[in-house]
Formats: sequence, C-alpha cells, structure tokens
Amino acid sequence: MFKKILIANRGAIAVRIIRTLKKLGVTAVAVYAEADRESRHVSLADEAYSLGAGGPAQTYLDQDKLFAIIEQTGAQAIHPGYGFLSENAGFADQLEDAGIAFIGPTADTIRSMGSKSAAKDLMEAANVPTTPGYQGEDQSLATFIAEANRIGYPVLLKATAGGGGKGMRMVEREVDLEDALTSAQREAKSAFGDDRFLIEKYVTKARHVEVQIFGDGEGGLVHMFERDCSVQRRHQKVIEEAPAPNLPSETRKTLLQAGVDAGKAVNYRGAGTVEFLYDSDNDAVYFMEMNTRLQVEHPVSEMITGLDFVEWQLRIAAGEGLPLNQDGIVESGSAFEARLYAENPNQNFAPSIGTLSTLRLPETTARIDSGVEEGQEITPYYDPMIAKIITHSASREEALGTMRAALAETRVAGLETNAAFLYALTAEQDFINGDVSTKFIEEHEESLFAETAAGPKQWAVAALWKLRHRGNNGQDPWDALSGFRMNLPSAEAFWLDHDEHPALLRLTQTHTGFAARLEPDASAAARREGREVPDTIAFNFSGSINPDGLRVTVDGENFTAFAALHNDKLRIWMGAAHWEIGFPNPLAGISAHHQSEGSLT
Repeated sequence: MFKKILIANRGAIAVRIIRTLKKLGVTAVAVYAEADRESRHVSLADEAYSLGAGGPAQTYLDQDKLFAIIEQTGAQAIHPGYGFLSENAGFADQLEDAGIAFIGPTADTIRSMGSKSAAKDLMEAANVPTTPGYQGEDQSLATFIAEANRIGYPVLLKATAGGGGKGMRMVEREVDLEDALTSAQREAKSAFGDDRFLIEKYVTKARHVEVQIFGDGEGGLVHMFERDCSVQRRHQKVIEEAPAPNLPSETRKTLLQAGVDAGKAVNYRGAGTVEFLYDSDNDAVYFMEMNTRLQVEHPVSEMITGLDFVEWQLRIAAGEGLPLNQDGIVESGSAFEARLYAENPNQNFAPSIGTLSTLRLPETTARIDSGVEEGQEITPYYDPMIAKIITHSASREEALGTMRAALAETRVAGLETNAAFLYALTAEQDFINGDVSTKFIEEHEESLFAETAAGPKQWAVAALWKLRHRGNNGQDPWDALSGFRMNLPSAEAFWLDHDEHPALLRLTQTHTGFAARLEPDASAAARREGREVPDTIAFNFSGSINPDGLRVTVDGENFTAFAALHNDKLRIWMGAAHWEIGFPNPLAGISAHHQSEGSLT
C-alpha cells in the first residue's frame, strides 16, 4: 500500500478520499485554491498546499503546480477524484512517465472511452448492445439528415467529447435538424474544443441505468450491481438509487453482463461506470458511455454492497488485484442519494452563490458526504454541490422513507438550495412506485414546483422570533420596550411581508400566549393607491424557542419549526418546506417621494 497520496481535487470527494486514507494509515496530501483555504478537505488532510488564486484553470487544473507539489511532498500516487483531471489521458501519461501512480484506469482506456463515437464502435465490436445511430467521420449536414431519416425521429445529437448534458439536443423533425446541429456544435466547441457529433435514436420513455465495475487491468473484472439515475434536470443527475426499481430479472442479467463485457473490452483497471439507456417500452438496454472514474453517486452502490470503493481503487492501483471475486460481492437492501445543490429550482435551477449562514445536515439520519461547513462561501468557480445525502435500509420503501425524513431535517440559509424540491421528488407517488424516466421532472412540474403561501403558522413563528430577538443591538430604546400598559394587557405591533406588501401584525398578550390580528396592506400607501385592503386575519398562538427550533401552537394545533436569518429576511422551515418573511420599515425612503425645493422634511 502507498504511504502518501496527493488528492488532486476538492470538496466532498476530497473529504471522502481522506476518510479512507486515514482508515488505511496513508498520509493524505490536500491541495487547495485560495478560495478554498478554509474548506473542510484542507483541515482534515495531514498536509495541505496552496495552488494559488484564481479559478480551476489556474489551480486544480494546473498540472505544473501539481507536479511541483508531488516533488515537494514525495507523494507516491495521485487520486484525481471526479471532474477536473480525473479523465485526462495526458495527465495520466505524465504521471506514469514520472513513476507516480494514477489511481484510475490507464491513459489508453481513458482515450478510448473519452470519445463517445469511438467508445460506441468498441462496444459494438464486443457485442455490447448499443443505441441505433451514426458515429462516423463524415460530419456533413447531408449525412446527418440522411442518418436521422434512416434511424427515425425523434433523434438525439450528442457531442462525441461531451458530458454533463452539454452539446446535447433532441430533434423531433427534419426541419429543425440544421439549427439544432449548428447551435450544439457551437456549444461543444466552446465547452470541449471539439465540435464532432454523433446521432442516436431518441428513446421516448427512457431510463438511465448504469453498472458499477472494477477491473484489475489484467483481465479480472467484477460488477457492483446497477444504479438508476433517471431523475435528472438539464441532463444532470439529481437523485440516484440502487438497485434499479422495477427492472425485470432477465433484463437485469443482460444489463450486468453488458457492463462486465464493456469493461473487459478495454481491459479495465480500477473503478468505472458503464451507462445505459433502458427502453422500458421495448424492454431493451443500450450502451451510452463509460465513465472512467469514480462516480458522484458511488455511495449508493457502497451501501448495498458494504464495500469501500476508494479502498478498492487504492488496492488495485497498488497492485494487490481485486479484493473479492464476483461470488464474494453480496447485495443487501436499497439505497438512495440526493444531491443537495446551491441552486434555485424556481429559476431553472440557476446556481446560487453566497455564504452558508446556516447549515444543518441530517447526520444522525443519513450518511453525509460533504466538503463544506457553516460559514463557508459557495463561489461561482466550482460545482455548487453542498452535500450528498445518502440513506440505506433493508427495503426500498424504508430507505426512501428515511430519505424524506433526512430532507425534512435539512436546513440551509444564506443562499437558495434544492432541498424542498428533492423532498417533493421523493414524496411524488410515481417516484415512490419506481415509475421513473429521464422526463420525470418535466412530467411532474405542477406538483414538484407547487408552493404554499405563508399563513398564521408562519406569522406566529415570525412573531415569536421577532419578540425573542428584539433589542439585541442595544442601540434603539424602542426595541427594548416590554410592551407594558397601565391597566391593559401588554401589546406589540410590527410590520411583515404579506403578498409582497407590508402588513401590520398586532399582538395582544393573553394568559396563554397572544391574540394576533394581521392587517394586510394596512399602510397609507395602500389607501393612497386605492388598493383593495383584504379583511383582517385573526388567530391565537403561543410557543417557545430552544436551540433546536420552535414549538408552536396556533389555534390549538401544535407543530415544530425552525427559523434563521436568510440575508435580510427570516427563513422559516416546517418539515422540508420553507418560507421567507421580511420585516419591512414602511417609512424607509418615504421622504424621497415628497422632496422638493423649500419643502420641510
């Protein structure tokens, strides 16, 4: 076994690798961009070295800097993780020339699988089932039109060097093919420096299933069963599970054998994933591509096999061979992984950057693979993943139930996340039934993106939080008033957001809590502008706050909630759902509407 390994990566995968290195007593060397100086992988590593300032090109992708650190530290091997240099054949070649072990497949394998068209040719030669299509050298429009007509619409255009959904277009009619190909080639050229394309039959009701394989590079190869990664947004995976649900037993055998055959076709070494499309209408599987690295979703396969895949990678790279044969690898239970991203699902999943002012992950409920901590900043330079939330149980139903419980405990403020969206996915009846496809999100948009307006429960939580935190700055004497009234019950009043307008919340203390009245649009501006003012909403509430959240009763109904500052508002969680409530100052800027020369302010 190696004595010292450099991890050429960051975030969750770097932390994941360090965990295994510590278990094996191997010295972990981390590298970091200056933006990641305070990151978790830096503090957990035995040694850590700066790659300087800048984005990925100036840091994690700078091979000269990495080789300088290898020489400085005496590291015997590099683990590339996923992304960055993990599938860079030239980098693997340089490491081999320098006598440094690359913990991954050979450079030749990376090259052969790096081109989707070349990979498809290899798979066809190995009798691995492939999607009907064309991946030839002739890239003329006329050839693509002819091949699309031969295959039959709809068709899928795919960049041969592509990944992550870039350079991919679905075309339903011949009249749209030219424009789709032109724009896709432009995108592929920008993203990969390569505008070559292949064309495939588009499977209308498709599932994305994949086989985890390990090879020793000497002909030995095993599989770790399959995963289903069908639920995707913008061709990128959102939630994965193992094993794949509702897969006929004979189809599963075909799938696993095809994964093994694909690995043997390139004499695979290390961890790899063979991805397939499953045409459920015709009960057929088709090879898509091989990822020559450890996948983001590898934990679900670890959970159902009880094996440490990073340890397997290290042992194979160190020349120990496969730790187990196929008979020794046993499947147990079901597992799910949800990718918690800093993104806004309601804005087409646009990345959200900012500081993680609150980060509470369900570590007692689920396995958490994360590279960030509360107080850290999510920057625009890197993938906006916050954590992978992984659950495992004896049955699919139990594992999915645990996932919902874990997502309901997840609390992030300071930026937007997809936590509530993930919960909605796992609670959708078709997902519960295992009836999934790559179109799942677009087919269930109405329920997945449904929102519930704030009401008395949320206002009660906001009021309790406001009462607890008033006067904290010690500057404004009005904030410190206790609400005492001679011969009258204590009373409070403050403004909060309601339907994007200020509303006045009036509270009167009772012997059990508070009687509340919300006066929507109770502002002079509303009356001046002639807006129709809704009726006052009355309710009663009581509650208490502790470090773990709030216990609240509204009109006799008890519930728990959690609240934390979210930028300039209060974010309130009840289960997986959350709301933002602001406390506006209706007088802010009021003088700006009335200033004129000689006026009195």
